[in-house]
Amino acid sequence: MPQEKIRQLEELHMIQSRKLPIGAEVQKDGGVHFRLWAPDHKKVEVVLEAEEGASKQGRAYEMKPEGNGYFSLLVEMAKENTRYRFRLGESKNLHPDPASRFQPEGPHGPSQVIDPEKFQWNDSNWKGVEAKGQVIYEMHIGTFTREGTYLSAIKEFKHLSETGITVLEVMPLAEFPGSFGWGYDGVDLYAPMHIYGKPDELRIFIDQAHREGLGVILDVVYNHLGPDGNYLKEFTPYYFTDKYKNEWGEAINFDGENSLPVREFFTSNARYWIEEFHFDGLRLDATQQVFDSSGTHVLAEITKAIRKAGKNRKTFIVAENEPQLAKLVKPTEENGYGMNCLWNDDLHHSAMVALTGHNEAYYKDYYGRPQEFISAFKWGYLYQGQYYSWQKNNRGTQSFSLKPENFCTFIQNHDQIANSGRGQRVHELTSPGKYKAMTALMLLAPGTPMLFQGQEFASSSPFYYFADHSEELAKKVFQGRSEFLSQFPSLATPEMQSCLPDPASQRTFERSKIDFSERKSHAPIYKMHRDLLTLRREDPVLSRQDRDNMHGAVLSEEAFLLRFFDKGGNDRLLIVNMGRDLELNIAPEPLLAPPEGRDWKMIWASEDPEYGGCGSPEVLVRKQWKIQGYAAELLASVKTEHKTEK
Repeated sequence: MPQEKIRQLEELHMIQSRKLPIGAEVQKDGGVHFRLWAPDHKKVEVVLEAEEGASKQGRAYEMKPEGNGYFSLLVEMAKENTRYRFRLGESKNLHPDPASRFQPEGPHGPSQVIDPEKFQWNDSNWKGVEAKGQVIYEMHIGTFTREGTYLSAIKEFKHLSETGITVLEVMPLAEFPGSFGWGYDGVDLYAPMHIYGKPDELRIFIDQAHREGLGVILDVVYNHLGPDGNYLKEFTPYYFTDKYKNEWGEAINFDGENSLPVREFFTSNARYWIEEFHFDGLRLDATQQVFDSSGTHVLAEITKAIRKAGKNRKTFIVAENEPQLAKLVKPTEENGYGMNCLWNDDLHHSAMVALTGHNEAYYKDYYGRPQEFISAFKWGYLYQGQYYSWQKNNRGTQSFSLKPENFCTFIQNHDQIANSGRGQRVHELTSPGKYKAMTALMLLAPGTPMLFQGQEFASSSPFYYFADHSEELAKKVFQGRSEFLSQFPSLATPEMQSCLPDPASQRTFERSKIDFSERKSHAPIYKMHRDLLTLRREDPVLSRQDRDNMHGAVLSEEAFLLRFFDKGGNDRLLIVNMGRDLELNIAPEPLLAPPEGRDWKMIWASEDPEYGGCGSPEVLVRKQWKIQGYAAELLASVKTEHKTEK
């Protein structure tokens, strides 16, 4: 066989054995194989730095064209930790790798070769995460601890596990410019943010989480890239499209000319996090801005890639989807995308109106009334195709066939706290009684509850929007943020606008860090969260997350109940009153009646002195219902005690 043909076959074999379609990969027999997609260029060079950590340019190696816009080369001189960049054509400019596994100097600096095979995992017995039975904890690495690193977060895992948390949802880690930010303006999707630690330290973070019984999913942004440090267009403009209007920048080209390598770039990124970091799944940001009119939606392909990457481990996929498309979690055999869970914004919006009394801006189509909560926990979305006045259009799709675990329920998340203007937590915007009652509802009702970092002990730290951009871009971001919050009339006043924190300020970022000493100083509310999650996990009726055997009834304008039926008569009754005391001298409501031969007994109350309350009198007194205001009580049916009359 001709030597040239042998060489081509050897290179083809090497390409086929790669983990990722593009990027730098250490070879077992030595050297590093570089591969790149740059269809707009005829010549591409990989340029190694003269020595590790040096900015001095080293030797350039011209890459070999494969066809279809791909270039590749095995560089024997390169090794793990080698820093490199690419030169395109005859340009003097050097650019980081689009699939860089690490950017030690930020998105504008060189890429670094990483060998993921050297890390020694200890989670071989970990089975992954399934949909049912989870309690999610949303966290931002930079503000979760004072140090703001992967390793510093580990010391809190035991507390989280003991609280009842089962899954950590980590806000985006893709490399972004500056020294702080939320992460939704990431530009190097394969490179974990360097300010939080090295890639292997992220692996330690996940390995230790699994050791504590915690799953970990990563929030990823596949709908746009950030405005600063994004070099993809230098390699080819085909990564983006002007076919669709995107809220945050240019839309990704998932269905246009030369879109197949783009789709591969993103689907490979999804499996990369599962394979190389052992994440248990992903949370997909703003999926409504992932545009694709092809036969198979790229979101379905991403889901399939995640499942395949998980191998014998179960994977957990959560999606944010503003138009509330139920098909994202429907099975593939029903033309769905096969994900696990959707954020239920409807439920959040109703809760906020009930807690604060304000239904302005995107809260205007909600009243926070009892029936909204009964319907939301029974059927999922409140808007399943009805007219939605805020958007002047119909909203949502039918979700009757979905299960409770398909809905992520919450009263706080990163967006909604920051959108309060002052970054205030919910407990600061309402009364203690209402807050505790709503917390009980969210944590005991069917669904997949989510807490935001520090919520379990009513953290006093605000959570602001922060982003460390260049001065010119920072001004635009601040202006855009002010304009966005102006949709709320209460935040549009000159007085309130002057109070908005500057996203680019270091102080804004620092003030958002949580203080774990408040677990002690806020001990009553911390205990309440732990007790509720213990009930949710251990109670034989509530732990089923059984929507079919749950029914609800409205008791007054602000009070309602959820009844959980049990075949053995071991029913549960959750009564929530977001208003004043309520007495029912007559109660023509069958859901209040205990099972035959049984009585109701209160087993949990939000106003228990242990939770900072003033006590909870019996709900049922001499056949009359006395329902405490601004409180929640959980009752269990018990066998009637027959007393012998003297």
